[in-house]
Amino acid sequence: SAAAESSDNNDDDVIGPTLPTSAGAKALDTRSYGKALLAGEGSAMAAFVQEGKRIPRRGEIGLKGEKIEEYEAVGYVMSGSRHQRMNAVRLRKENQVISAEERRKLLLMKAEEKTKKEAVIMSDFKELVDRKIKKAHAG
Repeated sequence: SAAAESSDNNDDDVIGPTLPTSAGAKALDTRSYGKALLAGEGSAMAAFVQEGKRIPRRGEIGLKGEKIEEYEAVGYVMSGSRHQRMNAVRLRKENQVISAEERRKLLLMKAEEKTKKEAVIMSDFKELVDRKIKKAHAG
């Protein structure tokens, strides 16, 4: 009987389906970063962007961001001297990921604003219904 009571306490007395906690809980969709990126490249770059870290360049993989910044402060060029077109491709890919993350944040903000607006409308509507019911019972 003690085991049955402990399993009842773990259910938190929730009956039925629960609402999703947030829209940001979805897994990252690889297609949302565009067509030009390799498989997994967009989500890997997005992980750095979401953490507010610098996206590592070729030759920097395995080094920490702080160490890279330390090398660059001393005068090393960590991104290498590559062809202009390769550099342009890298910049475009990074900007593509960053703009996708900005769009995702904007959509989350809009969803939050919509939820707040709906809550205000619902509370106003409930007040209106309550007033009408009280008026009907009184009159």
